[in-house]
Amino acid sequence: MTIRNIAIIAHVDHGKTTLVDALLKQGGAFEAHEEVGELIMDSNAQERERGITIYAKNTSIQYRDCKINIVDTPGHADFGSEVERILRTVDCVLLLVDAQEGPMPQTKFVLKKALELGMEPIVLINKIDKPAARPLAVVDEVFDLFVALKASDAQLDFPYLFTIAREGVAKKSLEDSSTDLIPLFDLILTHVPQAAQNTEAPFRMQPSSLGYDNYLGRLAIGRVYEGVATVGQNVFVKTQEGAVRRGKITKIFVAQGIKRREVTEATAGDIVTIAGIPDITVGETITTDEAAELLPAIRIDPPTIAMNVLVNNSPFAGTEGTLVTTRHIRSRLEKEKETNVGLQAEEIPDTDAYRVCGRGELHLAVLIEDMRREGFELQVSRPEVILQEKNGVKLEPIEQAIINVPEEFTGTVIDMLAHRKGEMVDMKTLDGHARMEFMIPTRGLLGLRGDFIIETRGEGILTHSFAAYEPYKGDLPGRTRGSMISMVAGEAVAFALWNLQERGRLFITPQTKLYEGMVIGESSKSEDLVVNPTKEKKLSNMRASGSDEAIMLTPVSLMNLEQALEYIGEDELVEVTPKNIRLRKKLLTDHERRRARS
Repeated sequence: MTIRNIAIIAHVDHGKTTLVDALLKQGGAFEAHEEVGELIMDSNAQERERGITIYAKNTSIQYRDCKINIVDTPGHADFGSEVERILRTVDCVLLLVDAQEGPMPQTKFVLKKALELGMEPIVLINKIDKPAARPLAVVDEVFDLFVALKASDAQLDFPYLFTIAREGVAKKSLEDSSTDLIPLFDLILTHVPQAAQNTEAPFRMQPSSLGYDNYLGRLAIGRVYEGVATVGQNVFVKTQEGAVRRGKITKIFVAQGIKRREVTEATAGDIVTIAGIPDITVGETITTDEAAELLPAIRIDPPTIAMNVLVNNSPFAGTEGTLVTTRHIRSRLEKEKETNVGLQAEEIPDTDAYRVCGRGELHLAVLIEDMRREGFELQVSRPEVILQEKNGVKLEPIEQAIINVPEEFTGTVIDMLAHRKGEMVDMKTLDGHARMEFMIPTRGLLGLRGDFIIETRGEGILTHSFAAYEPYKGDLPGRTRGSMISMVAGEAVAFALWNLQERGRLFITPQTKLYEGMVIGESSKSEDLVVNPTKEKKLSNMRASGSDEAIMLTPVSLMNLEQALEYIGEDELVEVTPKNIRLRKKLLTDHERRRARS
């Protein structure tokens, strides 16, 4: 049986996981009696809630006499390290592009990685059923992107199909009457090279990602490049530095549909999961021949964002979570590092805090949200950008940001990004909508999303992805508004909040439990405002005009974790517990803050 290995890559929300659903259904991955849901590969709870893929996962289908291994990859820039590693296990990629939006920042990022590896992608123009779809124009834009990325002549001659992933339809031309994905299956068989199946050579494999099983421990997931692996086989694990250690394969699994099937041996060309090597890491070479040549190193772009994770020491510490100590946090971060290769975590000396580094705010927020749901209580600081120094020059990460807004908001958006050191490199208008492209420091994007939504009245779309490290652009203006801080502990009262809502934007509702130093809202002025949200209405036995006005509170939109991380300033923390997300000052009392300022 021949094997074809493909990965599906695209910008976030262009339809990768929906296409995998259709491939699985039409590829016979399900029995007749099985109930098939939507977004089958998004098995993680956060993936389903957020509607995005966070972790790369592999599956397989059978078509004619060929086994097709399919890897579904994340589309969000923060999880780009997943895509970088997975591309090494496949021979071709399906590049999915939205027929209306065209190539986006993450499209460029993942395509660049695929072209650098010498792959010749298949392009799928998806969502051609959208009312504003412009599939033929998007094909031209994709070609221009290939040219800009210096693709070879063979790569520029890419085959393309038009698809509606939701309906499971692929067409060679827009006029075709195709009702299934047969054109795509046939194109995969003719265009994707067969996986080399050299079973005579010694076994060699390189993990591209890691898994974890409560019973089996750490799992190595990757492609078998040569030879045959069998259960019980003794192997050598070689690092890029040349060190060699011994191990033993105890279990082998292959993907069959969305299930993991245990097998006794794995042959060259297949993507497998092996257990038995507890200290295996991504990029090492597993082989039966100690003298075997190392497989090429897997390079992962470094983290760009860092934040501190601290033990919760607020007045409410230990009242809502079960995992609250330094030891709990340390062991959880160590466990996360085993499988989340794009993440770095290190203890800050002489403190009970940890510095956690990742590829973006969302990358770190997903980890903190997972910990919160597991019962952890912790505090996190404002995310900050990781700077580098090269030849005495300070460098910072720069991102490509693409913004789609109604034309009436273009001036406001350009002004917002100019204040944050953003440089416009392109602008197009079509049917009353403007599409603008900026190069902007990552620092300038921190905290931008909230203001952007307000200024564009919720009609703007902002996407961005890491572009390069460039010389430091200079200081940026900080947050323009102060915080409203509770001066007392107690319970928030509707009457007090009614008076306070005129002085800014509130983050809490009546009956919210408070402590001194907790941030309850955003002040409309530039300086912090210390207030009493527990103040009751004074009662008397005299009636007076105006004293019996109805209390009308403006509805409050409670902050989620990402919004809280974007909002807080340098002197503030986000307190995260299984039940609540609170904002607080690092120094809780007013006299401590005054002393620190002086």
